[in-house]
Amino acid sequence: MSTTPAAAAPTRSFDRLWDDLLPVGRDAGTGGYRRYAWTPQDAQLREWFTGECASRGLDVVEDRAGNLWGWWGDPDAAVAAGRPGVVVGSHLDSVPDGGAYDGPLGVVSALAAVDALRAQGHEPAVPIGVACFGDEEGARFGIACAGSRLLTGQLTPDRALALRDADGVTMAQALDGAGRDPRHLGRDEEALARVGTFVELHVEQGRALADADRYDQTRSAVAVGSDIWPHGRWRLEVPGRADHAGTTRLDDRDDAMLTWAGLVLDVRRLAQQHGCVATNGKVRVEPGGVNAIPSRVTGWLDARGADEDAVRRLVDEIAARAAAVRTPMEQESWTPTTRFDTGLVAHLAGLLGDAPVLGTGAGHDAGILAQDGRRTAMLFVRNPTGTSHSPDEHAERDDCHAGVAALATVLADLTGAEA
Repeated sequence: MSTTPAAAAPTRSFDRLWDDLLPVGRDAGTGGYRRYAWTPQDAQLREWFTGECASRGLDVVEDRAGNLWGWWGDPDAAVAAGRPGVVVGSHLDSVPDGGAYDGPLGVVSALAAVDALRAQGHEPAVPIGVACFGDEEGARFGIACAGSRLLTGQLTPDRALALRDADGVTMAQALDGAGRDPRHLGRDEEALARVGTFVELHVEQGRALADADRYDQTRSAVAVGSDIWPHGRWRLEVPGRADHAGTTRLDDRDDAMLTWAGLVLDVRRLAQQHGCVATNGKVRVEPGGVNAIPSRVTGWLDARGADEDAVRRLVDEIAARAAAVRTPMEQESWTPTTRFDTGLVAHLAGLLGDAPVLGTGAGHDAGILAQDGRRTAMLFVRNPTGTSHSPDEHAERDDCHAGVAALATVLADLTGAEA
C-alpha cells in the first residue's frame, strides 16, 4: 500500500469515520446493530452524516422521501447544462442485530473517497454527490429499499404511510414524531434529475471474493456488480383456534403453529427443487401465550434466485400449498432481475485492473435506481466470513482501504475533464 501523504490522508479519514460511526445503535448484548428508520438512532445517524458533509463543504439536501444527499458542486446548474452529477453512497440503517458493514461501508467509503480526490487535487468536471438512503433494510416497516422506492415512485405514499411496525406505529406517525411532514412524501423528480450515474460500494454478502482468494492471492479485494437477482417478500396469515394448552386434546386442536411449521418445511423443500433460496425469517404468533394454543400465525416469506421464472414457479407452488390449508398469501414486494449498465460495468472492471464481475442475491438501492433508468453500477468489497445480516459480517481494514481507493479511482474517471 502506498505511504505517500495523498494516499495516507484518505486512509486516516476512513479509519476516523468508521470508528466514530461504530458505536451508534450497537447492542451491547449481541454485538449487532439495531438502526431502524425514524428512531432516535436514525436521527443520530442522520446528524452524523450531515455533520460530516458540512465539514467537507458539501451542501446537504433532503429529498421528498427523506434520503440525504451531500453535493460537491452545484447539481442544479449541472442539470441545466445537461451534465448531471455522479453519486456514490449507500445506507446507514440495519436489520435486527445486523452487522456493521452492510450499508455503512458504502457511506463511509464515499466520504473517504471525496477526501482522497481532494488530497489528489482533483477538480470534478461534474458535481459529485454522496447519498445516504433511508430505510433500505425495511426492518421497521417491512418494505426493503423504502427510501429509494419512495424516491422513484415504486412505493406510493398512501401505501407507505399506512405501513405499521411491530408496535402498531404507522410510518405516518413515525415521520411526524421525527419532525417530518408525512404529506411531503413522494417521488422526487428534482432529486432524480441530479443523478446522472450512481455507483454504490457495498460489502460482499457472500464468499465469491473470499473463495477466489484461497486459490489466488493476487486476486482483487474489490469486484464490480453485474446484476441483482429477482426477489420478493410475501405475508401469510395462518388461521387457527385459541384454546387451553393443558386441557385441549391434541386431536381437538386447530393449532395455527402446526400449519405454519408444515409450510416452512414445504418452503425449504420446494426451494431446493427449484434451485432458489427461500427464507421464513419473521413470524408473529397470537395470542402469544406459552400456555395458549395459537389462534393465528402471521409469517413472512423471502424468495430469490438467479432465474426469475424459477422464483415465480417456486412462489406459485408455495401459494398453492398455503391455499390448501386456508392460508392467504399476499405479496408485499417484488423486484425483477435488475441488470446494471453493461457498458459502465465493463468500463469499471477494466478501470480497476480486470476486477471480477459478480451478480448478487441481495437487494440494494442501486437496483431501485437502475430500474428507474439511472446509469448504475456497484462495487463489492471482500468479506472473509461470507456472512451478512449478522454481527459476524466483516471486512479487513486493508480491504476497506482498497475499496476507498477503487471508489476514488472510479469517481476521478467519471468526473474528469472529459466527463
